[in-house]
Amino acid sequence: MILRPYQKVAVSDACTALDKHRNTLVVAPTGAGKTIMLSALVGERHKKGKRVLVIQHRDELVAQNKEKFEKVNPYITTSIVNGTVKHWDGDAVFSMIQTMSRDRNLRDRPLFDMVVIDEGHHAAAPTYTKVINAVREDNDDAEIVGFTATPNRGDGKGLRSIFNNCAHQIELATLIREGFLVRPKSYIIDLGVGDQLDRVTKRGKEYDMEEVAAIMDRQVINDRIVSEWEDKAGDRKTVVFCSTVAHAEHVCDAFVSAGIRADYVTGETDKQKRAEMLYNLEFGDLQVIVNVAVLTEGFDAPPVSCIILTRPCSQKGTMVQMIGRGLRILDPELYPDVIKTDCVVMDFGTSIITHGGLDETANLDGADKSVGGDAPTKICPDCESEVASNTRICPICEHEFERKVKDVLENFEMTEYDLMQMSPFMWIDPFSLHEGNGSAMMAMGFNGFTLVGKVGDYWMAIVKAKNGRPRVVSIGEKVQAMAAGDDFLREIEDSNAANKTKRWLNQPASAKQKEHLAANGVTINMMDFSWTKYKAACCLSYYWNRDGVDKLVVDNWRKLTGSNYK
Repeated sequence: MILRPYQKVAVSDACTALDKHRNTLVVAPTGAGKTIMLSALVGERHKKGKRVLVIQHRDELVAQNKEKFEKVNPYITTSIVNGTVKHWDGDAVFSMIQTMSRDRNLRDRPLFDMVVIDEGHHAAAPTYTKVINAVREDNDDAEIVGFTATPNRGDGKGLRSIFNNCAHQIELATLIREGFLVRPKSYIIDLGVGDQLDRVTKRGKEYDMEEVAAIMDRQVINDRIVSEWEDKAGDRKTVVFCSTVAHAEHVCDAFVSAGIRADYVTGETDKQKRAEMLYNLEFGDLQVIVNVAVLTEGFDAPPVSCIILTRPCSQKGTMVQMIGRGLRILDPELYPDVIKTDCVVMDFGTSIITHGGLDETANLDGADKSVGGDAPTKICPDCESEVASNTRICPICEHEFERKVKDVLENFEMTEYDLMQMSPFMWIDPFSLHEGNGSAMMAMGFNGFTLVGKVGDYWMAIVKAKNGRPRVVSIGEKVQAMAAGDDFLREIEDSNAANKTKRWLNQPASAKQKEHLAANGVTINMMDFSWTKYKAACCLSYYWNRDGVDKLVVDNWRKLTGSNYK
C-alpha cells in the first residue's frame, strides 16, 4: 500500500513527535483514512521493536481496524482481546476500551510499549486514563498516540493531560481539494432574525435552544425552509438540524405538507425505528430526515448531499460535524442510482457567518476556564468599547458591525495537473495521437490499472485489479474520479510499482507490444517515438479488457445522459 501524500507527512510528523515527547495527537477529519495512518504509524514504531495496544471505542471497529491494519502491515502479528477471546500474543493487540479497562484484563496484560487510541478525543475519559496509567506503571517509556477527527470536545474538556502536543492536523479543505470529499455549496439565507439570534442567551457553552426555537419555530419560517430547499436542493437526500424536539417535529410537518417524504428523529426515538429510518434515508425513498443533535457525529449516509441548519451553532466544531455529514464520496457500486458531486449547505441560523470555514485548530487545553486566557474581543469604532468578537450590535452605543461572510470552503480547486504531480503513478492520455480527444486519462502499476473517462457531463473512474473484474469506483467531477482511481492503485501497489522515476516508463515500446497493438488496430509509424513501454502497456490493458470496460460505460450512459449510448 502507498500512502496518500498528506498521510505520509502525518505519519512522519507523528514519529518525530513520539521520539521527542513519547505522546502525540493526530487530527484527521472523516474521510482522511485515519485507520490507514494509524496502521502505518504502528508499522514504523514496530521497526523499533515496540509492542502495541490499539484501543477502539466500539466493538465492531475492533475486527474492522484489525483487518485494515493487516493490509498495511502484513508482517506484523495481530490478536484480539474481547468479551469472548483473550489472545495477548500479537505484536499488535486490538481491544475495545470497555473490555480492556476491566481489572482482570489489566492484570493479565503483557508489557506494552505503545498505546494507540482510535477516536483520541475520548482519551481523557476515566476508562482510558485507567488503561494508560496501567500500561505506564509497567513501562514508564510507553508511547501514547491518539487519532481523532474532533479534537475539541463538546464538553470543553481538554486533552492536555494525555497529549502535550498535536503532531499534525489534516485540514478538511485538503481532502476536498484533493477529491476525497465533495465540495460544499453554501447558501446563507437571511430570514430577518439574525439580530434576535445574536442576542440569544448562552447556557454554558451552547445557546439556549428554547430561545432559539421561540425565534425560529414559526410556520412562516418553516414553510420558507421548505420552499428554499425545493428551489436549491429538491432532488437531494437531506439532513436537517433543529433546535428542539418540537421544532424538529414542526419542520418535518412542513416538509410532509409539501408532499415530501420526510421524518424526524430525536434522542427518544426507539433504536429499531431509528435504524429503519436511517436505512430508508440511505437506500430507500425517505428524502428528508429532521433531527435534534442526534446525527451530529457517528452517522454517515453517503447519498446525503444537502445539509440544512435551522439553528445557530455556538461552537465551530458542532457546525463542522453537521456539515461533514454531507461531504462523503459515493461508492457507485453501493449506490448505483445516485450521482454526487457536491453538497448543498443551507444555513438559516447564522452559523456560517459566525464561524466561516470548516477547519478549526486543535486546542489541547479545552475550554476549561481554569486554563486561563482571554476571550477574543474587538473595539467598537463609535464608542471605543471593547466587546466580544462575535458581537453584531454594540451594547453601549448600538453600533452595527458589518456582517462579514467568510469563505466557506468555496475556493478549493485542485486541477488534474496537481493530482498527477502528487501521484506516484504516471497519468497519461493513452489514446492521444491515435483516437484520443483529451477525454480519458489512465495510470497503471504491476497489479492493476485505472481508467478515467468523460461520460456525458461527468467523469467515471473504472479500475481493474489483476485477476479481478473492471468496476466503477467514482462518478463525479474529474478530480474526484482521478483521486478515486489513484487511491485504488495506492491500495493494491507498493513502492516497487510503476513509479514515475522508473527508467522503463520512457523506453520505446517493445516489438511484442507493437505486435499486440497492431492486432487491436493500432499501427505505429517507425518514426513515431511517442509510444513508450508504459503508454503501450496502458493501451493494451484497455484493449484486453475492452468488453468489460465498455459495458460499464454503456450501462451508466443512460443514467448519466438520459439517452442511448452511441
